[in-house]
Amino acid sequence: MSTRPPAVDAPAAAALRADLDGWTVDDVSTLVGDRAFRALGREQVVPALLEARAAGDAPTAILTRLFMLGDDVTRAQADAALAHLGVPGAERIGLVRSAGEGADDGVRSLIDLRPYAATTEHGQVDWWIASDQGEAVTAQGVGQDHVLGIGGAATTLASVTVRTPRNRVLDIGTGCGIQAMHASLHADAVVATDISARALSYARFNETVNAPALGGGATAHRAWDLREGSMLEPVAGESFDLVVSNPPFVITPPGAPTYEYRHGGVAGDGVTAGLISDVGAVLALGGVAQLLGNWEIRRGDDGGDWRARIEHWLDTASVPLDAWIVQRDALDAAEYAETWLRDAGVTADRDPALWSSAYEAYLRAFDEDAVEAIGFGLVVLRRPLTGTPTLRRFEEHEGAMATPLGPTLAAALEAHDWLASASDGDVLDTAFTVAPDVTKETHGRPLEAHPEHILLRQGGGFGRVIKADTALAGLVGASDGELTVGQIAHALAALLDVAPGDVIGGIVPAVRDLVRDGLLLR
Repeated sequence: MSTRPPAVDAPAAAALRADLDGWTVDDVSTLVGDRAFRALGREQVVPALLEARAAGDAPTAILTRLFMLGDDVTRAQADAALAHLGVPGAERIGLVRSAGEGADDGVRSLIDLRPYAATTEHGQVDWWIASDQGEAVTAQGVGQDHVLGIGGAATTLASVTVRTPRNRVLDIGTGCGIQAMHASLHADAVVATDISARALSYARFNETVNAPALGGGATAHRAWDLREGSMLEPVAGESFDLVVSNPPFVITPPGAPTYEYRHGGVAGDGVTAGLISDVGAVLALGGVAQLLGNWEIRRGDDGGDWRARIEHWLDTASVPLDAWIVQRDALDAAEYAETWLRDAGVTADRDPALWSSAYEAYLRAFDEDAVEAIGFGLVVLRRPLTGTPTLRRFEEHEGAMATPLGPTLAAALEAHDWLASASDGDVLDTAFTVAPDVTKETHGRPLEAHPEHILLRQGGGFGRVIKADTALAGLVGASDGELTVGQIAHALAALLDVAPGDVIGGIVPAVRDLVRDGLLLR
């Protein structure tokens, strides 16, 4: 049975902050070393335990052993590391359990508590995040009401979120509250919802402990409005400038393990479908929604085109929306089943019968619905100021992306708006500047006078690589903000001895693509 989430008042939070001050991600990395730190990323704690134990009674070592690695420490060690809060105070707020009052009696943490760091538009943030202990520490399967810490999906969403200042931000399925924490840096008000009362308790704990570091600039932190309920139900009739969600989108058929943090109680990809279809109703004009999701790719959907199903959701949405969908990965039914069974701690070695029956449940459900694969990715939606959508973009991108990516997405939306209203004449009359992260590569045989391939490579953002011809490469090379596209095109036509119209006809569409993708800047 899960322990009760910790609850902390302002004085206890201040004492705990004082004890944790200086315990950062960098400190943990230095303490355990590169090998053990990489192992922690794979949820393997043994290498870090060995290093932390070898570090003796240093506070950083004791905090890491106690809260991150689930190791028993002595009461004397815990009292020294928690000098302001003390073991009695830590017990009172639900952080630890002590075996006794003697100096050598053992103390064990009841939760996972660890430092967190991220690079944001405001610089680096250093927080502490509490959640339920994972299987790597407890060596047991997690409960159905398990509250997850910060995983790869959470950090991805935090990185891609557009961080322009907002009045009201909504975090759907807040979990431990990490998206709400990031939103606090650029929002006047944050509303966070979750179907799990347990998750909301952790979110409130994390907010209270980190409150002094959650204000945006000189603005003091304003307490979150935490609401229990499913998806959009707790905010019906309200409007927000930004909605973020790492929802419980994992497709979980009957017979497979279910957990609140990953399964929303809706069949198939219904959680993602519901958000895409309905989130526009709570978006203010110009408001943006960003979420992660899964979608089924079915044989009957335009020959298995992953876009078809999402297109339908968008076409039937309650409010017309701009949409930009990036598919990051696609797994077949067997790969998907294996991935999420392992995530649930169900393996063929540990429980062969459960592994087999749950695996079969996944395959049967997917086969019945003609599901060939399941896509995963990023959804960016926007409620147009005019009411009429102009953006419907689908792309696949499995490569690395810049961190944070939010500024790239914000700039791309702004570029799209300009392009949507700009005529070809406007493009020709504009002087662009090549983005500072763009490099040019030429490839060809050593004895040939001209290269066979010219590549324009984006160093940041999505890391796009564009194949260019001589004219386009020449235009980009001359785009220093002084000459317009038209002026450069005419100069290139004279240099290449071709008609200006031929150069312009090919260059304008290519320039639009480069502006859209951030390789050329206005």
